[in-house]
Amino acid sequence: DESSGYESESAGGERAAAAGPGGTRGRQRRARTAFTSEQVCRLEKTFQRQKYLGASERRKLAAALQLSEVQIKTWFQNRRMKLKRQM
Repeated sequence: DESSGYESESAGGERAAAAGPGGTRGRQRRARTAFTSEQVCRLEKTFQRQKYLGASERRKLAAALQLSEVQIKTWFQNRRMKLKRQM
């Protein structure tokens, strides 16, 4: 499921097997997203204006950056935590 954030995908787009190198079974975490510098720049600019995004704003930003809404939501959560740690 694209929006669940659990199954991992390799760079080629194929799904990872259910059992990892350690032999554990169950849901896999999605591979870490490598944001482009343009995406990070746009995310940071948006964050400077608005610390929280509503659903419609998140949807528009996700479409503009070609990311999923879950990725946008997670990025903002992580960025708010980073700001909190810095204060």
